[in-house]
Amino acid sequence: MATSGLYRRVLPSPPAIDFASDEGKKLFIEAIQAGTMEGFYKLISYFQTQSEPAYCGLASLSMVLNALAIDPGRKWKGPWRWYDESMLGCPKELKKIKAEGISFGNAVHWARRAGAEVEAFQTSQTDVDFFRQSVKKCFSLDNCHLVSSYHRAGLEQTGAGHFSPIGGYHAGSDMVLILDVARFKYRPHWVPLTLLWEAMDTVNKTTGQRRGFMLISKPKRDAGLLYTLSRKNESWVGVVKYLMDDVPHLLKSKDVKDIDGILSILLASPPSGFGKFIQSVAEVKREQECEELLKQVRDTGFFEYVVNFLPSTSCCSRVPVFGGCENLDEIAASVCSHGAEPDPNNCTSTRPVGSNILTVLLLMLPPETWCGIKDEILREEVQSLVSMDSLPAMLQRELYDLKKREENMAKRKSAVAQKRSAIA
Repeated sequence: MATSGLYRRVLPSPPAIDFASDEGKKLFIEAIQAGTMEGFYKLISYFQTQSEPAYCGLASLSMVLNALAIDPGRKWKGPWRWYDESMLGCPKELKKIKAEGISFGNAVHWARRAGAEVEAFQTSQTDVDFFRQSVKKCFSLDNCHLVSSYHRAGLEQTGAGHFSPIGGYHAGSDMVLILDVARFKYRPHWVPLTLLWEAMDTVNKTTGQRRGFMLISKPKRDAGLLYTLSRKNESWVGVVKYLMDDVPHLLKSKDVKDIDGILSILLASPPSGFGKFIQSVAEVKREQECEELLKQVRDTGFFEYVVNFLPSTSCCSRVPVFGGCENLDEIAASVCSHGAEPDPNNCTSTRPVGSNILTVLLLMLPPETWCGIKDEILREEVQSLVSMDSLPAMLQRELYDLKKREENMAKRKSAVAQKRSAIA
């Protein structure tokens, strides 16, 4: 039997005050005059309706990311780079979110992965006074936005867990403006801050964790190309494992005598997902930065050093498949071209342009990687070559961002493991 469907819900008022009502307008004007609506204008410019009933978290994030003018670094549709809910996960992840929704912890993860600076607080970590101070601080700025995770029942609304950005604060009445991304259900509305806190101070039955709020802002400077690619590409996880775990182990287990031996080890055990990671370089339309970065890699001198030690017949040497590419030159051809295309009929004249990629990977390895090299002279030579102190400033910045990201990732994993161990 067909159902008639639903056309919106009546906003429970009180406790809420309709944004478009006379009282709601009055609160809005007074809050503007008090300077606690600074982020409203940018946020309202990108106000959107969630495209799926369970996409409230993704809609809130894409709305905030666009308001902060954070470039996704990849295309949405046509030539346009733009944050949409579909840009915040792979098809498998989106399918799960569509069915189950998203937890507070996962929403924080997606915001950080998208390149935003995020301060996240579960209600168990703080109190209502801290929340009020955070609201006041955030809404006195135009480059910080607050996303709340709360249970609708606390506001006498129908439904369960929900996410929405907060659009402003009225100090006189101690009320916040909820820009509800479920616009098909409830219009934007003011609610008492203490009531919203109580709605946040509830437990997600799926995770067993309390809800909370996050303060989202744009990084102080744009992330570099390599950092952007690593953040957008899931295959980077496999590359990182390779750099941090596999290569150091291989170097300790083998007796290498020269750079050529080190390169053989690298090529014999390619990192998981490396091909997909490299392919993503070509998809990011930031050719000028890519050109500048790789130019500086070449200018370090280490680039030429690697080139000299790569086999002159590398275009014919078969190596394990990297995402459909069967040799270094084919991989490099999918990135930014630097020099002539490989000539399969003249191996000796082929310049191994893939070494620019290999160079970046070598430079990314942590310093302790080389401690396993038994030959002391070779070990010192390699360590001096990969010292960040001698690299151009731009490349130092790129590699520092990458390494910092992986350090933070390791810290978060360690914290999660400790928490699980404590629970067990």
